[in-house]
Amino acid sequence: MGAMSARPNPEAAARQATDTAPHRAGFACFVGRPNAGKSTLTNALVGQKVAITSNRPQTTRHTVRGIVHRDDAQLILVDTPGLHKPRTLLGERLNDVVRTTWAEVDVIGFCLPADQKLGPGDKFIIKELAAIKKTPKIAVITKTDLVDSRALAEQLLAVSQLGQELGFEWAEIVPVSAVKDDQVGLLADLIAPLLPVSPPLYPEGDLTDEPEQVMVAELIREAALEGVRDELPHSIAVVVEEMLPRENRPADRPLLDIHANVYIERPSQKGIIIGPKGQRLKDVGTKSRKQIEALLGTPVFLDLHVKVAKDWQRDPKQLRKLGF
Repeated sequence: MGAMSARPNPEAAARQATDTAPHRAGFACFVGRPNAGKSTLTNALVGQKVAITSNRPQTTRHTVRGIVHRDDAQLILVDTPGLHKPRTLLGERLNDVVRTTWAEVDVIGFCLPADQKLGPGDKFIIKELAAIKKTPKIAVITKTDLVDSRALAEQLLAVSQLGQELGFEWAEIVPVSAVKDDQVGLLADLIAPLLPVSPPLYPEGDLTDEPEQVMVAELIREAALEGVRDELPHSIAVVVEEMLPRENRPADRPLLDIHANVYIERPSQKGIIIGPKGQRLKDVGTKSRKQIEALLGTPVFLDLHVKVAKDWQRDPKQLRKLGF
């Protein structure tokens, strides 16, 4: 008979367990009505501006992935366009993108603003979610800084009950405020254990796997939408034609030349974008240039042109050309 082993020290055992806890990595996406705070939440989790945020609904068109690097896990956030009832070909394509994404991720976070009652739009989305059986779903109550604790409690209850009615259970229900950075870390803590065991899928320094050109185009588009929300909600597309380092610059003073076209649907919209004496377009250039320089970490010369692409949202050929 071998000797009896001494009882291990529980603290040491716990420490060993954390040291050997397997690293996890995987994909999560936030869903919710347009403007439910998905992009802002992505940015807060990653700690840098990666997804375009704007208080005009339907501005995210590309699946921008933000990457959260932690010691125990790597969380890759897929930011899908808001799901909505499509009115145009572009709308239908966006919805297809959403459903494909849902089927491929490891965790889905359903975002619902604390200050808005559960509406038909939310129920439409939750119904769709209920149909995706295997993927764990977290309900994220966003914008908690806008309500008092009673309203928040009611919202948490409403979301919980709706899940039950549709026959599924939320893996977690978490209230957060991305603006106040409240409970954002907790959300990451709750998502991490739901990811599959895996080594990191992206190198440490990466914050997004979107090609830089796409992100630059999004920043320009965001700046272009800034003052003209009501007049041109969706009729702006931006294509970065080229990004080239300026030749013959001293090594310590590089300059990146970026040539981009802002496309609108009708000639009458041109004046709105350009503004009196070209002032609006100049402001768009200044604003987006600062953001682009922060993103790329290098001085930028930005050359912007406004062009008309007639009814591009309804024309498959134009949609392809503009990257949809």
